[in-house]
Amino acid sequence: MNTGLNFQDADGFYEQLLDAHLGLNREQSEFLNARLILLLANQVGDARVLQDCVAAARQTRELPAA
Repeated sequence: MNTGLNFQDADGFYEQLLDAHLGLNREQSEFLNARLILLLANQVGDARVLQDCVAAARQTRELPAA
């Protein structure tokens, strides 16, 4: 699993992600997140890498400070 910065425009992607949630209620926003996760997981494709990513994400239990 690659934990280093591995895409070209992190800020642009983050802005695009925030914009995708505009006007959605909580349920719609959660559905969007779930669908996006599944689409990205399909792009990764490697079950071991996905397992490592889930484990790494689960290790962080607190939200970062704003």
